[in-house]
Amino acid sequence: MNNSKKTNPDNANWLLRTDGKIALVTGAAGGLGQSFTRCLLDTGATVIVSGRRREALESLKSAFPSHADRIHVVPMDVSDEASVTQAFDVMAGEVGIPDVVVANAGVAVSKKALNCTGDDWDSVIDTNLKGCWLVATEAARRLSSEERRGSIIMISSILGHRAAGNVAPYAVAKAGVEQLTRVLALEWARYGIRVNALAPGYIETDLNRDFFATEPGQKMIHRIPQRRLGQPDDLCGPLLLLASELSDYMTGSTLVVDGGHLQSSL
Repeated sequence: MNNSKKTNPDNANWLLRTDGKIALVTGAAGGLGQSFTRCLLDTGATVIVSGRRREALESLKSAFPSHADRIHVVPMDVSDEASVTQAFDVMAGEVGIPDVVVANAGVAVSKKALNCTGDDWDSVIDTNLKGCWLVATEAARRLSSEERRGSIIMISSILGHRAAGNVAPYAVAKAGVEQLTRVLALEWARYGIRVNALAPGYIETDLNRDFFATEPGQKMIHRIPQRRLGQPDDLCGPLLLLASELSDYMTGSTLVVDGGHLQSSL
């Protein structure tokens, strides 16, 4: 199956354009963050890449030399309210307030629940759930004050829908992200600010590629109805749908992109 192509802006049939938009991608230096950045750049957006480590963000920027004028580095710790506020001040002064926000920053701890510490719990919840709250509310506060519309896209997971072992804080955080999506969508619809979630299944990245090549990894892939891992590009179409005006009447929704995995066993 050929997975190349999906964000080719030269394709006459490609309708999901983001020209004129300012997009913020948190956790941009990670595998999915890099893919989201590329999707948005390739379809016309100006993209602000954010994360804790400036050097990783600068390296990401250097990977897109043809888009150098439309990619901006703004470091931010999404779990720290002061850092989020300061970062948005920098964005406002240097680029503009983003009208597309991809709340992608996340961490995970792989431990049985009985072995998780309070610090493990706080680390995951603060980044994956509180971080979405802080970034989304800061963006919405500034957009609404300027009477501007916007689209906030929370990156969830199929683990927000179903239980699996050794990921208790992560699964709880992602379930919280989906409820947060719904309540913010309800409150902010009157301002023209849409809030939706994108819930990936198992997506192949540099971090998990070796595991999925093992026998246990192959068994997990076999339980996916499409019998394959997702690729980062498989998320681009759904992401761009939510970022563009083609989804203007969607808010409070979750798009699941998992090869049918939720219909099978996790």
